[in-house]
Amino acid sequence: MLRIYIARHGQNIDNKNGILNGHRDLDLTKLGIEQANELASKIKSSGLVFDFIYSSPLKRAFRTAEIISKVNNSHNPIILPDLIERNFGDMTGVAQNRIEELCSPNIIKTKNIIYFLCPKDTETFPDLLFRAKKIINEIKSAHQDGNILLVTHGDFGKMIYAAYYRLEWQEVLAMFHFGNSELLLLSDNSKLNEAHVFKIKQYNS
Repeated sequence: MLRIYIARHGQNIDNKNGILNGHRDLDLTKLGIEQANELASKIKSSGLVFDFIYSSPLKRAFRTAEIISKVNNSHNPIILPDLIERNFGDMTGVAQNRIEELCSPNIIKTKNIIYFLCPKDTETFPDLLFRAKKIINEIKSAHQDGNILLVTHGDFGKMIYAAYYRLEWQEVLAMFHFGNSELLLLSDNSKLNEAHVFKIKQYNS
């Protein structure tokens, strides 16, 4: 059986400063490295072994993937460009606390995050969902069984989840919080409410 795991990167500098990063490529903070090591240790303690680890090309994700690989003596991470975070367009580099001011009424508010939907040059959630379906098809074509880890980002990780379970993107945005260095499992035997494998204490959204 094929099991696809999705990990979000640890805290990076933009996360710490409350900045919308998107394709901005800043590295992990000290806390982010600790979070990635915590996730890696939880994976090791659980006995979970990955046959392949794929990562977004952005530093915050690839560094997280490297830490998981090193702690668990796994294969070196392979960059998969389509695992990159959503292109935030004109919202790139903007303070998170300005989303409602700049993007209303085209937003979705959840307990943890306010999602902006369509500022100029932004990759939309339907765009992300299309890319997520492509990723899942690629992974399923390349791997018939085993444990595959995808290290990616918050918005895109949720869209991979939506694509796998064939859910509406709006539903998934409000369904759960996908925090830094948390791990999700996608498999035919995992129920929607059991997707979180590990949760990590959060210091930001």
